[in-house]
Amino acid sequence: MKNVLRHSSIAIAIACAGLLASYPTMAAEVTLSGHNEVPPVDSKAKGTGTVTVNADHTVTAKVHVTGMEGTAAHIHMGAAGANGPVIVPFTKTGENEFSAPAGAKLTDDQYKAYEAGKTYVNVHSAAHKGGEVRAQLGN
Repeated sequence: MKNVLRHSSIAIAIACAGLLASYPTMAAEVTLSGHNEVPPVDSKAKGTGTVTVNADHTVTAKVHVTGMEGTAAHIHMGAAGANGPVIVPFTKTGENEFSAPAGAKLTDDQYKAYEAGKTYVNVHSAAHKGGEVRAQLGN
């Protein structure tokens, strides 16, 4: 009986791992621009990066900007053309480089907004406290 239970437990664990592995990871290469800010910012600054949102809602992200001195970076909730609240504050990890902190995770509502294309990443500067460059995330 113990062997049957042990084998059943192993089979269930393998099935669960396979099921979780089948859920998509949503990774996006982003290009940040002042034209995407709301209102648009006339800036020569630009940025690039990668934002990954996993099926368990965990977030990894790294963005790098040039042509500006970044003071802060975040993921916000907000559709294209709209501003919204910060949902994932980034940590400055290098000169004009920012990353999502370890353990960053979206709530269910934030994840739904991400899937719907209603989140964005932006980088702020002293000259443009509301954000100097931005890229929309999600679909």
